[in-house]
Amino acid sequence: MGRQSASGDRKAVKRFIADEKETRALGAEFGVQLKVGDVVFLYGDLGAGKTTFVRGLLDGLGWEGAVRSPTFTLIQTYDTEPPILHTDLYRVRSWEGLGLEDYMDDHVMLLEWPDRAAGLVPEEEAWQVRIDFAETGRNVEIVRPLRSKSA
Repeated sequence: MGRQSASGDRKAVKRFIADEKETRALGAEFGVQLKVGDVVFLYGDLGAGKTTFVRGLLDGLGWEGAVRSPTFTLIQTYDTEPPILHTDLYRVRSWEGLGLEDYMDDHVMLLEWPDRAAGLVPEEEAWQVRIDFAETGRNVEIVRPLRSKSA
């Protein structure tokens, strides 16, 4: 999936992506390794490509329907194998009361704005995908969890 380097005890993959097509391709490549119970923290500024990455991830799992940003609905679920829950916590102060914990045992959880999910999953147990603006595209870093179903 790209260059690997040590990030403490965690392995990190870093890749430059030039456009939306490459973002989706990386998402598809990443998604096939996820297992039920995995949690993915998605970091990046507004418009960085988090939802585009998720679209690619779902493409890779065979999803053929629409993929909408959960900015206003807060939660979107997808009946794929494994099942996916995608949430955008930008507009909430806390995850409590959303029922996210009810999905943890039978979905892969993709969390945008994970700083608002403090206490839901320890950071070291979640995949971390960071998408940062670069001059001509995006820099993406994917950090493996110390403990997860698929790590």
